[in-house]
Amino acid sequence: MTDFISIADIDRTKMLELFDLAASLKADRTGTDALAGKTVALIFHKPSLRTRVSFEVGVAELGGHPMYVTDAEIKMGQRESTYDIGKVLERYVHGIMIRTFAHSNATELADAAGIPVINGLTDLLHPCQVMGDILTCVERGKNVDEMVVSFVGDGNNVANSWVNAAGNLSFELRIAGPSGYQPDPELLSAARAKGANINVMHDAIEAVAGADVVYTDVWTSMGQEEEAKEREAQFRSFQVNDELLSRAKADAIVLHCLPAHRNDEITDSVMDGPQSAVFDQAENRLHAQKAIMVDLIGG
Repeated sequence: MTDFISIADIDRTKMLELFDLAASLKADRTGTDALAGKTVALIFHKPSLRTRVSFEVGVAELGGHPMYVTDAEIKMGQRESTYDIGKVLERYVHGIMIRTFAHSNATELADAAGIPVINGLTDLLHPCQVMGDILTCVERGKNVDEMVVSFVGDGNNVANSWVNAAGNLSFELRIAGPSGYQPDPELLSAARAKGANINVMHDAIEAVAGADVVYTDVWTSMGQEEEAKEREAQFRSFQVNDELLSRAKADAIVLHCLPAHRNDEITDSVMDGPQSAVFDQAENRLHAQKAIMVDLIGG
């Protein structure tokens, strides 16, 4: 692969290779200097705890130099075109990670730059997150071709990347949310055309019944603050609480990409309970992203 913009851009074989590499990098966090002498520009249009720290630590642990860049410096598409930014950065650095709003910012940057570009998050997709999520499922003994994953809540960028992942692997994906908050229809169609087993529904209990993995995310994502009150009313019946979790398998794990609005989309008792893998999942962002950077930039 030359960039990592979407899970749909890689195949099953590459996904499994990256999970194996991530596991080996996790077992020996300083065992490789694959990025020695290399600089990775980290462009942030959205603030972040996990994305910034995991990428900076990841680049450093691989022997490279992370360079944090905010939009205040570059004003992408305003002060300078995305194309020109890509052409300039390719002369300075060895790879780029971008965390932004419009998905076109990531795709246009990747098209322009002759160096690898990694999608750290857009409003459409969050592929690094889901790679870390699935790594967590594997660690917890889930079979990626047999597990049932229930995503309860907003069909947002995380849900969209789970849709993409279902196009490569054979797990069953159930997505439950209120009408009007489903994942991107084009991504759904594309994944189903590849044989993905995806069911979109509006009943959280039905979605969670017998699930191996129960996943949720905030009801209101960054940039949607003006919709918060309406969304809270729409999503209230989709809270992941003890009663809902009891419908899943006894050994089901609970995932949340964080940050969490505790006692809204997920209760304290579930997030801090024995079935929660939320903080293992947060850690695995680091290892999954290191694998992606070794594969893309380390060579």
